[in-house]
Amino acid sequence: MNDYQIRLGVKEDEEFLWEMLYQAIFVPGGEPRPSRDILKEPHIAQSMKGWGREGDTALIAMDTDDTPIGAVWVRLFDDMNKTYGYVDEKTPLLGMALLPAHRGKGIGKALLGEMLKVTRESGFSAVSLSVDPNNPALHLYQKFGFKQIGVDGTSWDMVVKF
Repeated sequence: MNDYQIRLGVKEDEEFLWEMLYQAIFVPGGEPRPSRDILKEPHIAQSMKGWGREGDTALIAMDTDDTPIGAVWVRLFDDMNKTYGYVDEKTPLLGMALLPAHRGKGIGKALLGEMLKVTRESGFSAVSLSVDPNNPALHLYQKFGFKQIGVDGTSWDMVVKF
């Protein structure tokens, strides 16, 4: 029995998704988290700005009290409107995070598996993401078949093809 449920995200989840974008920023052990002002940096803000446009899809993990504890989301971008991990206008870009107290419990694996199923069933042929190679989530992405296709700054761009 899981102590969480997964539901489809709605427009009203935007504030929580911004929090998840902040939580998705990898910080090596022992280092302080950056100021939330980092969410205003254009390449980071682009990841969530204007949430709710066509193609935006999120799955939200909820605890037994119906409190959001994690999320995975995909969005489409184009050459004029892109961010970290962008491949092309036909490949949704994935972001994912959990609140720290809920990491390492299989929730991320469940969220990622469900989102890949949703995107595949929606007719997409691939999904991309950006991840710091020191982020423990890298191993999860590799287990789901994501392969490195490039490097952007300190992060890897990765793609899984269906």
